[in-house]
Formats: sequence, structure tokens, C-alpha cells
Amino acid sequence: MKYLTIALAKGRLAKQTLALLEQTGITCEEMKDKDTRKLIFVNEELGLKFFLSKTSDVPTYVEYGAADIGVVGSDTILEEGRKILEVLDLGLGKCRMCVAGPASARELLKKNEIIRVASKYPKIAKDYFYNKKHQTVEIVKLNGSVELAPIVGLSEVIVDIVETGSTLKENGLEVLEEICPLSARVVVNEASMKMQRERITKIVKDLKQALNG
Repeated sequence: MKYLTIALAKGRLAKQTLALLEQTGITCEEMKDKDTRKLIFVNEELGLKFFLSKTSDVPTYVEYGAADIGVVGSDTILEEGRKILEVLDLGLGKCRMCVAGPASARELLKKNEIIRVASKYPKIAKDYFYNKKHQTVEIVKLNGSVELAPIVGLSEVIVDIVETGSTLKENGLEVLEEICPLSARVVVNEASMKMQRERITKIVKDLKQALNG
């Protein structure tokens, strides 16, 4: 039996996904060893392989077939823009992608002025401002805390993930516009879906049941 390979985004999401998979009878004891240095984990009995990767790499592994299935946040799927199939919304890690900034920036967004937008998600920011709002903006990519950008005058607004909004509040910023809701999704390689349809569909169906159970 050919192995089915599952890529999981490191961190909290991987733990939550494994807990969900356990409810469907899919276990991987090796992964629970906190001291392990292993990169690939195998469940011989079920013919499954697992590996953990950096969140932004999950869609890449899936597109190129190094993983048949991946679990990753929809923010990463949108930002990476890979050719993959999105088959299930797990509803984990729910949050929103928003435009945020000081209250004074609300007017600039209404007037469609040329403004500077700082974000870790330049592709999502560009798509939102250019294709949905038809507003010309200059996008600055940052890797660290983007909340800093409007405070120090690097940008008028930011595009970022908002969970509770408390970090924004503490820094005198607020949500100005909501771009889209976000959550963890199951993605599948296009060729794997054709070749291993039955096995993949069963895993997806079982996950769906576990979520509704």
C-alpha cells in the first residue's frame, strides 16, 4: 500500500489536528514524543506518514505532491496562492483578516487616497485594495509586529490577523475594515485526489463527522 503523506503546520494547529485525527482512529504515537528529533513520523498499520513544517511551506509541499494532504490556516492558503484543492473547513483557530489603524485613518480609506499599508500578507493586502476596493496603495512587507508601523509613521494602516483585537486596542488602533474570516482548512494535492480519491475522501468524511460529533 502506498503511503499517504500528511503535512501539518507546526505548533498549536498541529496538536489540535492530531487530536481531531485521533477521534477518527488515526493515531501517530511517535509524534507525541517531545524530545524526538525525527522529521517524518509513520503509522505503518494505516499506511500514513506525517511531517511538521513551517506554516507557510505547507501549501508548497501539497502543491508539489511531497504531501498528499495538508492542514493549514486559510490566511496562508490565500497568501501563498498555490494550486491545491481546499476540501474542508476545520473551524479551528478562527479569526479575521482586517485592515486596522488609528481611528483617523478611516477617512483615508473612504476617500480612496493613496496610502501606505504595512503587512505580513502583501498578496492578501494587494488583492483587497486593488481588486475589491480599487484603491491605489503602497504595500510595505514586514515580518515582525505590524502594529508598530502606524504608530511610528511607517504606514497609515496595516493588514493583519485579528483574534480578539486587544493588541490593537492597547496600541490605540482599531479594526477599520474586515477583509475575510479565517480558520484552518484541509488541502489536498490535485493528482493525489485523482489517484487516492477513496482513501482521501474517507479521511475527510471522518474528520467532518468528528467535527459534527
